[in-house]
Order: sequence, then C-alpha cells, then structure tokens
Amino acid sequence: MTKELCQGIDQMSREKGIEKGILLAALEAALLSAARKRYGGRTNVHLTIDPKTCNITAYETKNIVDKVSDKDMEISKSDVKKLFPDKAEAESVDLPLDVHDFGRIAAQTAKQVIFQKVREAERDVIYAEFKDKVGQVVSGTVMRKEKNNYYINIGKTEAILSQSEALPGENLRRGDTVRARIEEVKISTKEPVILVSRTNPSFVGELFKMEVPEISEGLVVIKDIVREPGDRTKIAVYSTNASIDPVGACVGMKGTRVQSIVRELRGERIDIVPWTDDPRMLIARALSPASVERIGINEESKTAMVVVNDQQLSLAIGKKGQNVRLAMKLTGWDIDIMSDTEYSKIKTEEADKVLEEAIDKEAHRRSAEAEKKNKPSVDG
Repeated sequence: MTKELCQGIDQMSREKGIEKGILLAALEAALLSAARKRYGGRTNVHLTIDPKTCNITAYETKNIVDKVSDKDMEISKSDVKKLFPDKAEAESVDLPLDVHDFGRIAAQTAKQVIFQKVREAERDVIYAEFKDKVGQVVSGTVMRKEKNNYYINIGKTEAILSQSEALPGENLRRGDTVRARIEEVKISTKEPVILVSRTNPSFVGELFKMEVPEISEGLVVIKDIVREPGDRTKIAVYSTNASIDPVGACVGMKGTRVQSIVRELRGERIDIVPWTDDPRMLIARALSPASVERIGINEESKTAMVVVNDQQLSLAIGKKGQNVRLAMKLTGWDIDIMSDTEYSKIKTEEADKVLEEAIDKEAHRRSAEAEKKNKPSVDG
C-alpha cells in the first residue's frame, strides 16, 4: 500500500506541478481528519506519513493515571507498565492505532480533503506563476464563451477575456488561437482569476517587443502609444543607436514585422512615428499619413495651427476626427487643422483688413492736416 501510495503521489506531483511535500502534507491532513472522525473527533489522535517511505503511523496520546475516568484520554499506570515499564504517573504515552479500519465514511472524508488540498495547491502554484506576469502577453486557445466572457486556455489554467476587452466586432470561436495582455491576477477560493485584454494600448507595445528584437534589446525604445482599438494605433519610437532606423526596425523587411502585428489585431492600422523633441516636426509626423505644409505653435498654451493641402484635409482629420484626435494624444498638443484654401482666404482677409486700416489711417491723417490748414490763425 505504501509503495502504491508513493507512486501515486509522485505521479500526481509530476502531472499537477505540485511539490511532493505539499501533497504529503495534504494527504496527512486528510488521513488525520478521517482518523479523528473514526474515533469520535478526539483531538488526541495523531497521524504522520514518512516522506521517504510513505509509511503511515497513527497513534493516540493518553495521560497516565492511577484510576481511569476517561478511557479515551487516559490509561492506568498498571496497563502502561505492561507496555512501557519506564513510564511514570503524570506523563503521557503514545499508543498505536489501526489505520486500516477507518471505514467507508473515513475514506470518503480523506478523498474530499485530499481533493481540496490538491486544488488549493494547484491554485497557489498557478497564482505564483502568473502574478508576476501582469503586463506580459500570453497566447491561448479559445475554449468557450459564457455571459460575454471568452475563456482561453493558456496552459495550466484559463484566462478570462471579456467582450469589452476584445477588439470591436471581434467574434472569437472555439479553437481560435489568440494573444492577449495579462491585466490582473486575483486569488479566489476556487482558482486564480486571470483577466486579459486585447484593447489596452500596451498590448500593441508588447506585440512589438515580441516581433522586433531591437525593442526587446533596448536599441529601439517605444516613447508612447495611443490607440482606438480595431481602427488605428499610433506608436512613437526612437533609437538609442544612431545607426538603427527605429521605424525601419519596427516595419521589418518588406513590412513583415508590422504586418504580423496587424494580422493579430484583425487589420487595425498602425502608424509608426519617429519621436523628436521638436514639437513642429513631431506634430507633422503624428498626423501621418497626411502631409503637412505649415505649422504654427503657441508653446505657452501648447496649441498648434496646422495647414494642409486641400486634398489632404480629410486624411489629416481622419474619419470622425480620429487621426487628429490620436495625434493630439500622442503629442500632448491641441491641434487645429485647416486647408490651404482656408488659410489663403484668412491671409487675404487679414491683408485686406490691414490695407483698410492703413487707408483709414491715411484718410484720418489727411483730414487732420486739412483741418489744421483751414483753421484761421489768431494774431496776438
């Protein structure tokens, strides 16, 4: 029995990834519970399992007295002398118990406790494995969908991807392989709750780290990421090595690196912007894919006026203002955009206003001179 027990514990330890000592402690607690139930819940019943041989030893501790008043807790001196001649009164003695006669109820109790302890140990192992992985990307297989939550098998456990954290319009099916960013790992009474997201802007950043070695090595740095999931992402990057083009590194040869990420994001457009400390240049780059003709900035209020070609206006603003909205988030500047025609019209109106003011000023000057000339002089 002990040989089979050891083999079973070793096998469970390998399959569940739980230390053998934890399983032995769980089994010991389970058998102790069964033993005490078998003997009426007595707390003086004890049980140990040898960690090497898995031999089980059960015993009851009784106090040595002259006259027994509680046979469950006490033993007479005369009876002890027959077994332990060196024991004296006021001491205690450990008496062996039969561990084979626990009965069906005791065995069932042991099974339940073992199951609970193993489940707790599995929970702790999984929690310990994933609690330090918050922010990392995991890959898994969609198992099912319940109450607007996708359950994704990520190995030893399942992660929860809520519908709100999936890409807009994304309909994942059983068997689909997806990647997501771990947002939170919470301990619970049953098993750890691992929440993941595919909408967090940092998810895109982690995908770039996985696809672009220069980023994982620190040669290319992600300055900032802004995103409207499912539609467009803008990512600003710079290089710590002058010989490395940060945008080229992210795009990859023939676009292989960025296209891999775009496929994972179900076709989401990605604008890769080279970071600069020059606000005018940064704003122009952030409005990509539109081309900018003129930029005027107010550094105190961090506002910018951008002029684009008439054909570039809708591209610069984007659908429902998305492109300029993301550009403002990326740069931290409040951006107004106008077409070249609007700008020319404003400049013309300003020029006409200046001309009118000049004409009015000149007319006023001449009127004043004429009035002075026609005013009769007073001879003192």
